[in-house]
Amino acid sequence: MIVGGIGGATTKTGLAFEKEVDFQELILRIQGYEFRDEKNIAGRGLYFNGELVARCFRKHDFYKFLAEHGVDWKKIISKKLLPDDALLVIIRETLFIIEVKYQQVAGSVDEKLQTCDFKRKQYLKLVCSLDLKVEYVYVLNDWFRKPEYKDVLDYIHSVNCHYKFNELPLAWLGLPC
Repeated sequence: MIVGGIGGATTKTGLAFEKEVDFQELILRIQGYEFRDEKNIAGRGLYFNGELVARCFRKHDFYKFLAEHGVDWKKIISKKLLPDDALLVIIRETLFIIEVKYQQVAGSVDEKLQTCDFKRKQYLKLVCSLDLKVEYVYVLNDWFRKPEYKDVLDYIHSVNCHYKFNELPLAWLGLPC
């Protein structure tokens, strides 16, 4: 991440994040990837070399996806969680909840990192009837490499959630590269 930089650099093997970078825009910078908005289907289809590899959802689109599959979220959880980005990787039958956290000064993000276990379990409840797995991952900038974040980073792993620094490897997601 570059302070004041524009856009996120990409590599052939991952998505490199910066402060104001859009997850879907990053994917489009990698050769072979494209999104298609399809009628009557929630979210966007992610294609690699013409083959559907994933579906992407933002905020309320995720709940439209659930409705398509007959899942009434109100009967499962009491309040909507609105993912910044959710990526359903078809070959892995896995829904990735992706949260980008960028800090340059101490703030409220510190406590937000401690909510991943609860949120992951809520998403698991929502998709259990669809036989999907859920992976919750933070993409963090170097701010979070400071020693005072060791405990919270250890906690994230201890509750089966994940974090990556500055990029999200495509192979880790199960996407072709």
